[in-house]
Amino acid sequence: MRFTLSSTALSSRLAALSKVLNSKNSLPILDCFLFEVNNNTLSVTASDSENVMKTSIALDYADAEGRFAINSHTILDAMRELPEQPLTLDVDTESMAVKVIYQNGMYSFTAQNADEYPQIQELHENVTTLTVEASVLYNNISRSIFATANEELRPVMNGIYFDLTADALAIVASDGHKLVRNKNYSIKTDVPAAFILPKKPATLLKNILAKDEGTAEIRFDERNAEITFSDGSLSCRLIEGRYPNYNSVIPQNNPNKLTIDRKVLLGALRRVLPFASESSQLVRLQIGGSKLTVSSEDIDFYTSAKEEITCDYDGNAMSIGFKGPSLTDILNNLTSNDVTLELADPSRPCLIIPSEMPENEDILMLIMPMLLND
Repeated sequence: MRFTLSSTALSSRLAALSKVLNSKNSLPILDCFLFEVNNNTLSVTASDSENVMKTSIALDYADAEGRFAINSHTILDAMRELPEQPLTLDVDTESMAVKVIYQNGMYSFTAQNADEYPQIQELHENVTTLTVEASVLYNNISRSIFATANEELRPVMNGIYFDLTADALAIVASDGHKLVRNKNYSIKTDVPAAFILPKKPATLLKNILAKDEGTAEIRFDERNAEITFSDGSLSCRLIEGRYPNYNSVIPQNNPNKLTIDRKVLLGALRRVLPFASESSQLVRLQIGGSKLTVSSEDIDFYTSAKEEITCDYDGNAMSIGFKGPSLTDILNNLTSNDVTLELADPSRPCLIIPSEMPENEDILMLIMPMLLND
């Protein structure tokens, strides 16, 4: 079997697929990429047994059809130094000898039998399907993934929760201290459904969808999901379990509203945070009138920092504490110029809402306060 394709096209797809592979695998065949030539198209698959990513590349020429597996390190190293040029792969499916022929040279190595490669888990009959713009899915995952947890005891918190209801699709992430809720009102259903996407496939999707201008179709059942995008697909095992009622922790009545330039507040936090206690990383916000004072201190090392910035505040004077890195993460993952902090009192959660919302979307972030020792 002989086929020809662009070296750059193959190299870029293999680089994306390589992020699926684990450094150590229970099955030796999972160290390989699966190559399948069919209908003048090359399909390449990578798997870690729980996540399977597949991509397709149009071939310039193919004289037969067939399947074989190539060690990922071998082919990635071979492709890394090649400039853009036509590449011909000559594969003997009997002896599994592979020749990669390029402009001024040739690589030769041995492939493995593709029959050993594990099959993709088929979805059951009870499948829910939803279609999302690839850019919208990318933005929602990018905004949410930082808020997921790393907990062994509550694995449901380690993923991104997709909650499809009659009103909207809510995409939620929380680690118990901070929470992100994205609502998209253009996606809804008569039959509510939900799933928890693990962090690894979410990260893979984020990397792939960054440049995708099409739509993504998500099909899922109780255990598995399949996400299809413009030039490939990702199948993954879902996190099983019941996600906590995220709406119950979002406070409804927050009479104190602080509106401020997001980058100005972010800059002040970055300057003040190095002087906070290393154990607590507590940053204090003191709000009154049109003035916000951001401060931190470390009593053990006699260090402190304080910065005043102007803001627009409607509410009672207040002093509230937050974990500095968590507040910084939230502000970093918003893109609007201004943000509004909605507060009730120093012991209740603070809502952070961007001033500009994407069309048909509602974005809300929440951070739990820390106790201040006044």
